[in-house]
Amino acid sequence: CPWCWLIELHFSFVCAIMIRQATLLALLVLLAASVSGFLRPNFRPRYPAKAKGFIPKQILNAGNETYLSNIRALTTEGTNAEAYWSFDGTRLSFQSIREPLADTHPCDQIYTMYVNGNPDIQLVSTGKGRDTCAYFTPDGEHVIYSSTQAGMPGQDGKHCPATPDMNYGYLWPLYKSMDIYSVHLKTGTLKQLTNSVGYDAETTISPNKTQLVFTSDRDGDLELYIADLEIKTVRRMTYTPGYDGGAYFSNNGNMLVWRGNRPQGSDLTDYLNLLELGLVEPTDMQLFVMTDINNPNSVVQVTNNGAVNFAPFFLPNDDGIIFSSNVHDPTGGDFQLYIIKLDGTGLTRLTFEGSFNCFPMFSPDGKYLAWESNRGVTNPMDINIMVAQWTPQS
Repeated sequence: CPWCWLIELHFSFVCAIMIRQATLLALLVLLAASVSGFLRPNFRPRYPAKAKGFIPKQILNAGNETYLSNIRALTTEGTNAEAYWSFDGTRLSFQSIREPLADTHPCDQIYTMYVNGNPDIQLVSTGKGRDTCAYFTPDGEHVIYSSTQAGMPGQDGKHCPATPDMNYGYLWPLYKSMDIYSVHLKTGTLKQLTNSVGYDAETTISPNKTQLVFTSDRDGDLELYIADLEIKTVRRMTYTPGYDGGAYFSNNGNMLVWRGNRPQGSDLTDYLNLLELGLVEPTDMQLFVMTDINNPNSVVQVTNNGAVNFAPFFLPNDDGIIFSSNVHDPTGGDFQLYIIKLDGTGLTRLTFEGSFNCFPMFSPDGKYLAWESNRGVTNPMDINIMVAQWTPQS
């Protein structure tokens, strides 16, 4: 999944904190035992039980999150990510590691849910391989997503593919078996849209309902491509060496926003060497905008802050971007939501609760925001889907 490394980066800091807390707890237990003169043989430390379905209201509605009101958690457990609205604004597609499938298949699969009333969460992918980047088609009858389920010669695509050893840094695998698929939600009929050795993923669809954009290494670098919904006519959009990915169309369909890096010198050499191995180290991610999709040279860099800036999406009026970043702590794993104008000014922090807020996307009418957060969780490994009313400030 193109965002998994970001979640893993966050989780690494969570785990470090948990280890420190466990060590402190153990020291306190030993200290108490030494004071009392003995260790109780049946001692079991007590931890708060996980409260299924309950997230404290005061945690969800932070007083300083003035751009967000009536925040609701649509999920209560599991690692959920990339929740994207259907074109009619009634449903979300998302990827998740959740029970019961997580016990036997602990990597992302694709689900859908309703935003209001009974969520009716449905598994729509096959339960094979690693899946990511799900997006409703304009007719609401299909979901497009990427998967490793076809495998490679000599490799079984049914199981979760191997992940890189994080001891060598935060490396993200570019699975050569990652292709784009379309699934019919009623019949389950699956259609493979790309079928080449290499990475094809990170697909989103234009509000004009006739084009999609995706990331691919088909030309030897991670670049952006625009295509029709069947991916029969493909047009390359970016040409600068470095990782270009996670693109979204503007609401008027004329612009693209994405995150990318521009390595130079030895960093570029390292990037290309890792790319040969099917790996990428996605650090120092900045935001870029193509102001006219008919002119690939109309690219402007919006951020230049040395942080990891991720998951950009246009504001409802297309005059700015909402995104996730650790700019407040560039060496840390705390990610919060920000907005910024297209000219790089007006940086404003939106979220303050939880240590992970990411993947923001506005509903088609611009009235609601969906994103993922660990605010209020009782299991530190959970990330839930949130929806709030968007209340822009003057």
